[in-house]
Amino acid sequence: MKYIHGENIFDKFREKRESLIIMLKNGDISKKEYIEETYYYIREQEIKPFKIVDNFNKAVFNYQYYNMMAKYSKLKAKEIQKFGKHFQQMKNHFEKVNYYYHKKNQTTLKALELRNFENVEAYYIKVKSIHLKNKLFEIVFHEDAKVVFHSNSEWLAKRLEEEGVFSCGKKQSVIESYVNERY
Repeated sequence: MKYIHGENIFDKFREKRESLIIMLKNGDISKKEYIEETYYYIREQEIKPFKIVDNFNKAVFNYQYYNMMAKYSKLKAKEIQKFGKHFQQMKNHFEKVNYYYHKKNQTTLKALELRNFENVEAYYIKVKSIHLKNKLFEIVFHEDAKVVFHSNSEWLAKRLEEEGVFSCGKKQSVIESYVNERY
């Protein structure tokens, strides 16, 4: 990210993201446009994830980075797949999807460890997607109302269960409309 002395990179990224979320909620942009605009902002600002994640804000920042990079790569892979051409390019995008989601899950674990798995709740969420049914779960950090993570990682779900923070049953996502909107 282009660093300007006295500027808080967390605040700058969060403000841009929240601005796009408001536009999404108001129906001014679609989920696809939200993903694209966030990706373009990441590229324009030359944002990179932190190599050393030693505090919660860095973990949240990296989570958002990896999540958006994965979603954008998935979007591009599906667009290429739709036309049935450029198989290698499509394959490369899907490999990026897997890479970014894996990094996102590692970052999620780091965030949980930084909080010692305290004031955290995880549970499976109700989804419309057949592929995500009984797989996608939500992680809520109660001390940070705006921090909500999602994953379908089996190893992460197992770790959350071992730590005693994974609830039985399904709940509606705290950001249900976003989770269930296709792109």
